[in-house]
Amino acid sequence: MGRFCLVFLLSLLLCLCSFPHTSLAQLRRNYYANICPNVEQIVRNEVNKKFRQTFVTVPATIRLFFHDCFVQGCDASVTIASTGGNTAEKDHPDNLSLAGDGFDTVIKAKAAVDSNPRCRNKVSCADILAMATRDVIALSGGPSYAVELGRLDGLVSRASDVNGHLPQPTFNLNQLNSMFAAHGLNQADMIALSAAHTVGFSHCGKFAHRIYNFSRHNPVDPTINKLYATQLQSMCPRNVDPRIAINMDPVTPNAFDNTYFKNLQNGQGLFTSDQVLFHDPRSRPTVNAWAANSPAFERAFVTAITKLGRVGVKTGRNGNIRRDCGAFN
Repeated sequence: MGRFCLVFLLSLLLCLCSFPHTSLAQLRRNYYANICPNVEQIVRNEVNKKFRQTFVTVPATIRLFFHDCFVQGCDASVTIASTGGNTAEKDHPDNLSLAGDGFDTVIKAKAAVDSNPRCRNKVSCADILAMATRDVIALSGGPSYAVELGRLDGLVSRASDVNGHLPQPTFNLNQLNSMFAAHGLNQADMIALSAAHTVGFSHCGKFAHRIYNFSRHNPVDPTINKLYATQLQSMCPRNVDPRIAINMDPVTPNAFDNTYFKNLQNGQGLFTSDQVLFHDPRSRPTVNAWAANSPAFERAFVTAITKLGRVGVKTGRNGNIRRDCGAFN
């Protein structure tokens, strides 16, 4: 009986290995080398075009990738449009602030890839989003890295699945560490990925409580630089439209760099979840180290975003390759 079971298991493994995209499949560089050899260049060309149109392409694409991976894994479920019978992830309140340029980048890159007969319907939207994210980071001055590929697109996208799965701007260090740890990311990964706030913008409503109604005794969060708080108040006066947006990095808003950490040292972290990285003594040494050493930060960021890209990857029957990134096949 034992010998029969062993033979059966070996046979099963051999069968599984003969099919691509099984649960045993692994992400790897050059995944499409024999499927769609020019895919990375095709995607890069489209991202370049979009980048030249608007810098918002950079933070929009990075945020889209992060929000996708943290909810049900990196499977492009965030790009699915809602239908009459289903409210998709993108329409959850936590995702309504995602800029349309991120979605547009993926859609245009997918169209360009599928216009190549050899590549049509062979490259997942999830992989295109991962490649586009790498490309916008490099275009804005950040590190370039080899992206791992081989994801399938998810088969489910529900707004209800977003609940409690994305970090909030009010989070403290324990809350941040706990949420990232749930995805196999440690504190250093979390701090490195938080530095994506070196590009992009936020709406006034996301931080207004820090500059007006922080506490009974301190209307302004005492961890904010006083001059910075005054500047924020001038840009976001009381009762202003909470959708008004300002740069998250007040110094180099259009550069992916380690200025984010220098800002934290100066009390210029926009969110509580940003400033706490310097305020909490457990994370402050990392902030100080990366503020002083840009190459060290970039290495840590590449490690972290590579790990992020492995979260919840769909394989086998759990996914497919969508013809349209905004709709299920």
